[in-house]
Amino acid sequence: MSNHQHVRPWRAIERRKSRKIRVGNVEVGGDAPISVQSMTNTPTSDAGATIDQIRQLEEAGADIVRVSCPDEDSTAAFRTIARAAKVPLVADIHFHYRRGIEAAKAGAACLRINPGNIGSPDRVREVVQAAKDHGCSIRIGVNAGSLEKELLERYGEPCPEAMVESALNHARILQDHDFHEFKISVKASDVFLTVAAYQMLAEAIDCPLHLGVTEAGPLRTGTIKSSIGLGNLLWAGIGDTIRVSLAADPVEEIKVGFDILKSLGLRHRGVNIIACPSCARQGFNVIETVATLEERLAHVATPMSLSIIGCVVNGPGEALFTDVGFTGGGKGAGMVYMAGKPDHKMDNDRMVDHIVELVEKKAAELEAAKAAAE
Repeated sequence: MSNHQHVRPWRAIERRKSRKIRVGNVEVGGDAPISVQSMTNTPTSDAGATIDQIRQLEEAGADIVRVSCPDEDSTAAFRTIARAAKVPLVADIHFHYRRGIEAAKAGAACLRINPGNIGSPDRVREVVQAAKDHGCSIRIGVNAGSLEKELLERYGEPCPEAMVESALNHARILQDHDFHEFKISVKASDVFLTVAAYQMLAEAIDCPLHLGVTEAGPLRTGTIKSSIGLGNLLWAGIGDTIRVSLAADPVEEIKVGFDILKSLGLRHRGVNIIACPSCARQGFNVIETVATLEERLAHVATPMSLSIIGCVVNGPGEALFTDVGFTGGGKGAGMVYMAGKPDHKMDNDRMVDHIVELVEKKAAELEAAKAAAE
């Protein structure tokens, strides 16, 4: 966080106290930063394509990436994929206990399973032992759409109580095998059901929670649903790692995930652009300018704030709390603000290049100061 950003008391979020586990070299839970995840959608058996997509996710800032392992060809390729990845990988396992064992041996940092659908107690024991032997954590993944038949018959429909009971039953299986390096998710495509289930689970167990509104939908509507659901939970202090599930490029999931955390002051990565929606008072084309700046500053990972405001009604006030700011004026020029103070005028036609240069320079200064402090 840059020196010009402040955490105010009325913005502070008190996070739920969860125990900490590790997913590879990433800590999840406790006082660890809330991590952002996505999932590959390439055929895992195509190691090259999967590695390429993981690289894109890493560049976008992904902390953890999940890879589905539905068959033996996938777990065979997983070893090559895991060696190439810079971030820890979660192997997504369903039904086939041998895939879990193979993935653990191949370098998975975590196994995503439902202990209840792995099979007999002996098979569960083998998977848990493989996780222990190879330093894997486990995510218990409960989905409203795939609850156990017995729970659906008893409760009549997917509901928070059924989802939490399923999760706790699965957790008990791992605990009975003296395995405690696990986190839990209780996802639904319905926002109300998702939030209620996580609220109930947060009270029932102290393990880290993986948040997500599953199958949220396409980019725009899925982002809105996820922001409402995850935002509610994170604001209440619930959640240790998140995945935004979008029917879109997985890179967009990482961007949205960070934007949700950034909006709540829980995680800071990249340039936070504050911009007006524009009106007849604008001194330049705000919408076009902001779209260009967002694209040209996407490579900047250093936490920074930038205000782009069309006129002097709100421009100086917004610039007061940002690292770099630009406020539209008259006669084809506007005012550049640095650390909240008017610094110099700049012509509109040179403004974009100039702001990119200022932001990159400021980012380099902040990184140098951070390195010196370490």
